[in-house]
Amino acid sequence: MNKPTISTFGALKKSGYTPKKIKDEVRGNLIQFISEKQSPFQTILGYEDTVIPDVERAILSRHNILFLGLRGQAKTRMAREMVNLLDEWIPVIAGSEINDDPFAPISHYARRLLEVNGDETPIGWIHRSERYGEKLATPDVSVADLIGDIDPIKAANLRLSFADEQVLHYGIIPRSHRSIFVINELPDLQARIQVSLFNILQEGDIQIRGFKLMLPLDILFIFTANPEDYTNRGSIVTPLKDRIESQIITHYPKTIEVSRAITEQEAKLLPEQAQRVEVPELCRQLIEQIAMEARKSEYVDQKSGVSARLTISAFENLVSTAELRALQNGQSTTVVRIADFVGVVPSITGKIELVYEGEQEGPLTVAHRLLGQAIRSLFALYFPDPQSFKKGRDNSGSGAIGKTKHKPNPYQPVIDWFGKGNDLSVLQGDTPEVYIAKLYMVDGLYAAVKQYYPNADESQAGLLMEFLLHGLSEFSLISKKGVEKGGYAFADMLGSMLNMNFSEEDEA
Repeated sequence: MNKPTISTFGALKKSGYTPKKIKDEVRGNLIQFISEKQSPFQTILGYEDTVIPDVERAILSRHNILFLGLRGQAKTRMAREMVNLLDEWIPVIAGSEINDDPFAPISHYARRLLEVNGDETPIGWIHRSERYGEKLATPDVSVADLIGDIDPIKAANLRLSFADEQVLHYGIIPRSHRSIFVINELPDLQARIQVSLFNILQEGDIQIRGFKLMLPLDILFIFTANPEDYTNRGSIVTPLKDRIESQIITHYPKTIEVSRAITEQEAKLLPEQAQRVEVPELCRQLIEQIAMEARKSEYVDQKSGVSARLTISAFENLVSTAELRALQNGQSTTVVRIADFVGVVPSITGKIELVYEGEQEGPLTVAHRLLGQAIRSLFALYFPDPQSFKKGRDNSGSGAIGKTKHKPNPYQPVIDWFGKGNDLSVLQGDTPEVYIAKLYMVDGLYAAVKQYYPNADESQAGLLMEFLLHGLSEFSLISKKGVEKGGYAFADMLGSMLNMNFSEEDEA
């Protein structure tokens, strides 16, 4: 809808416009969305059956809302999406600092202008995108920032005493009158500052200094908080929490599919990157599995959580790692490899909080361990479990005692090749020709892949061959270690252990 052209209060009254309280406005628009089988939360994924119904119930009840959840759970995104529930345009008295409703002005400026001009009072229109205020709670936030204070400069310029309402400087909350206002990380707000919000939430008015000022503000409040903040940095004072009618618990994606959809929606890739770099299905799943492993790892502080930003930045880094190789090798296109996941490590170390055991291991070690656990978890989706080929078991992956003749282990030729003293280094910067040639050197590796993926082309087969090597190393059938040039070196497990022992003896 185009911006309305009505410019005076008299014309506004003749138009039949009826003002609405913001919570009634949001409720009515939500009902319209529901009746049309649409959702106002277009970019929120994974909350369709959990958080969003709770939010809809709170809006229908005309409640203020507290989103409580760990970092990276789209709490602020949910709040910002609520702007879609506002009317596109609303009228205000032109020049008002606090979006005064022409039919119910509350500031001295608006009341005086309406008194002097009557129906000729000028009207302005504000778009719903301007009716959203947000403040990050930090320890230095003051009551003056939120509510307001006396402005001595204004008093001097207007030659007014400090007892005159005109010398007030309004804070961010009064300026959000008839809007949605969000306070992020509420527990970080000092307790004495939280107390200043009591009246606003309960009675809808504010008090500034010693003024007998009762501004009936019309605001939909949204708060966000992290449960960890309650012990680490502060808390929400009980009377304030009691005044927030609906507390809604958020959560991380419950499936890899949802997590992947969020990553692909939020990752910021340039068109040239998307054209140059192909990311296979396996690698996309592996990115998400890393976060899944981190959220249950004994080395990661689960109270702090593992943000969805981990997978987003990891995906961007993965693409950039492959892009860098393509640029260095003069390739117009390239395909992501498992070796490219060395570029993902900085995205992991910066996004996880470690417990004591994790700190002892070190963030780099934990990051590589999470990657290894993710590979092991995904391996069973692509190849039979190596443990199913142990003597006395069938190869179905079920672990049941085999009554039929034991079938040969498809991985044994690969294991035997390394057992003969051979080793293999797959570097991140290898050209496609060198990369494929190295993988074909390993006896039985290509045959094992073709046994389960007979229709795979050379690029797909190469990735699966590399993935198979990583999988075997995670099941301790061959050894693997990172190399300085970026990539991994594979060798015989027993030989690596012996070399390690000899090295330790030499150092002694």
